[in-house]
Amino acid sequence: MLKFTIFLIISIVFTKSHLTRAEIGQWEMFLFISGLISFFWVTGIIQSLLPLYHRNKTYHRLGDNKKHKSPEIFNAFLILCFFSLLFFAAGHAIKSNFSVFHFSGNVPYLNLLLLYLLLSNPVCLIEYIYLLNNRSYRIFQYAIYTFSAQLILVILPVILGKGIIWSIYGLLVITAARWVWLLILLRRYTEMKISVEFMKEHLYLGIPLILTSLISGSAQYTDGVIVSAVYRDPGWFAWFRYGAKEFPLVLLLANGLSNAMLPEFSTRSRMKESLAKIKLRSKKLMHLCFPATIVIMLFARWIYPRMFTPEYQKSADVFLVYCLLVIPRLVFPQTIVIGRMKTNITLIAALIELGLNIPLSLLAIKWGYNIVGVALVTFIVYFIGKVFLAAYLWIKMKIKPIEYIPLKIFTLYSLLLGLLFVLIDHRIIDIR
Repeated sequence: MLKFTIFLIISIVFTKSHLTRAEIGQWEMFLFISGLISFFWVTGIIQSLLPLYHRNKTYHRLGDNKKHKSPEIFNAFLILCFFSLLFFAAGHAIKSNFSVFHFSGNVPYLNLLLLYLLLSNPVCLIEYIYLLNNRSYRIFQYAIYTFSAQLILVILPVILGKGIIWSIYGLLVITAARWVWLLILLRRYTEMKISVEFMKEHLYLGIPLILTSLISGSAQYTDGVIVSAVYRDPGWFAWFRYGAKEFPLVLLLANGLSNAMLPEFSTRSRMKESLAKIKLRSKKLMHLCFPATIVIMLFARWIYPRMFTPEYQKSADVFLVYCLLVIPRLVFPQTIVIGRMKTNITLIAALIELGLNIPLSLLAIKWGYNIVGVALVTFIVYFIGKVFLAAYLWIKMKIKPIEYIPLKIFTLYSLLLGLLFVLIDHRIIDIR
């Protein structure tokens, strides 16, 4: 939540500063490309580490609750560093001809972008080191310190009248500070012992997850690629990026619950208990996230031109569609599938999503639905992906949806949200 809040404040400050929409589009493209190049392998490595931490063949830690320094985390860190170096080197090798999906002009600040790519991804391990060592309160402290510093270092140059490149310098400075934090944690919590066997085990489980993320991506990356390829205009890209954001309360709490529950499904003996736990916790999230989403949808068209500027009114329509992602986001078949180490099934689901997303998005644009149509297709294919995973659990693993989904509450909230979207979309309800 802090991360999202800080980037939201940065976005607001930028739109109200001397920066042009094209310059803001450069900043958004810088962050977009750095995430696009790295999100899939970071996600795969982290998600495969979580169940392996409690159960792996190399260190036999099943049922071991004693305090120990973890060689698993250290070797995961080495894998993250390897991938960072690999993509950093590859980027430098091809940078003279580097462009992204015919985006108008060169990729902004390419050398700085590659440096940020090298430094920023291994530090993602920090919160998971705390999570796996039951130090959740430390995650909050870490976020307070580092994101407060990031806010200052990024917006201060713009407030002082400097160009956007100085904000990128600020981003690199705080990333370097996070590296210091990470090295301290590695020394405190990990056994610095290289294990080729564990790395093989980790990658065997993680590669299907990496491929899954690469193929399906997430809504923002897949859609961003399509919009940048079709419109080739940093202004349109800025409009889309400011709207193509899931309601952060939903996204962050859902991802947090999913990642926290992954280790719970690593052992078959705790399956019933874990299913009951994720059903209860997802029900609590629904009672929080669905009403909050309803409120934010009601006022989205009023908020956007006031939070940013009137020219970003188009972004509000994209955001309204992204709010619908709360429906598939709050069911968790993927958590069970990954926790049971059936990562090849998530890869198949990703292939289905990709096979539908790109052609349907291009058709939506062709039929005149522009960037709103791209967002709507994302909701549809993401929902289909969750249905496929739920069907796999039911048919192959004999786990019925009612065992991990509070179906009555979920159905009621989903219908209410869908009805509200239709009323807002047809201007029957129009709060401006």
